[in-house]
Amino acid sequence: MDTKRLKKLLQDIKSGKKNVASAMRALKSLPFEDLGFAKVDTHRDLRCGFSEVVFCQGKTLNQVTTIVKKLSLVNSCVLATKADKKVYRAIKRIRKNAVYYEQAKIVVIGKNKKLKSEKTILVVSAGTSDIPVAEEAAVTAMVLGNKVQKVYDVGVAGVHRLLKHKQKLFKASVIIVVAGMEGALASIVGGLVDKPVIAVPTSVGYGASFKGLSALLTMLNCCAPGITVVNIDNGFGAGYAASIINRQ
Repeated sequence: MDTKRLKKLLQDIKSGKKNVASAMRALKSLPFEDLGFAKVDTHRDLRCGFSEVVFCQGKTLNQVTTIVKKLSLVNSCVLATKADKKVYRAIKRIRKNAVYYEQAKIVVIGKNKKLKSEKTILVVSAGTSDIPVAEEAAVTAMVLGNKVQKVYDVGVAGVHRLLKHKQKLFKASVIIVVAGMEGALASIVGGLVDKPVIAVPTSVGYGASFKGLSALLTMLNCCAPGITVVNIDNGFGAGYAASIINRQ
């Protein structure tokens, strides 16, 4: 939608030719802003419920800050994922309200002003080494407006640790299970509950785990029903998917 069409749409709203609902449908097709190195989707919040998220890995500091600046002009809350301290400091210089979650490697700019969900997302990690990916999932779900609980270091090598928290498993609306090594924890959790389980394989493990491929294949071949699997180390994707489920 170009500037002329946008002006006409605004005129139609003022004159009563279009109501708010039809105007919103038209606005959903608004285009991106072309920065040359990136095409920023400034209206993803309108279509999908949350703004475009900035994946920082592989981008220069200038690219990240330029994208963040554009997105934060039109959104009350912006997320930057896979961000190290250098990225955070660069964002902080242009947006003083930026907050850094170091373990999750997420920068949050602003606050999500949308309605909050009263249902709980539970994030479970197999080991302490899986916590950074689990935190990425937890912070993502929290920023998207969900109640989040965490149960960490309850892997299958000592499954009694998990069973101590079975009431949290039963009460949660969605469960995210984060595990490296062989990734078997998702199967156990999936066999205990009657709710969606999102499995996140991590790249944690010895050589034959192939940087998360072993856990990924285990989770894809899981015999417990109702399990969805995201990509290796994709805590963000799991937190986002759990939030969508939680809003239904």
